[in-house]
Amino acid sequence: MAEYYQLKQDLLIWTFAMSGVIFLLVWLNYSLHIALSYLLGACVGIVYLRMLAKNVERLGEGKTRVSSNRLALFAGLIIVATQWQQLHIVPIFLGFLTYKAAIIAYTFQTTFSEFMKR
Repeated sequence: MAEYYQLKQDLLIWTFAMSGVIFLLVWLNYSLHIALSYLLGACVGIVYLRMLAKNVERLGEGKTRVSSNRLALFAGLIIVATQWQQLHIVPIFLGFLTYKAAIIAYTFQTTFSEFMKR
């Protein structure tokens, strides 16, 4: 379980870091309004990732099913974004997907660091 907790922490750090960098880049290249929409999506993505990690922990404790209430979080975000005119759907969606980009970046980093050790 120690490896799992380290992985969980590393993925959260990668997600926070990527979210911060992308937020700044979006703010500089577009507007603060669009950057805040991105940041809202990224924050919900981080919450989603934490919920997913808690479900994985429960699987390790013997629970056989993973709950699907995380999907309601994403659906609620998109519904709010479509109803509230100040929010932009695409930056919110891309912000939500930042945790997936962090997983890919972490995978490449660990793979290449292991490759370079050989």
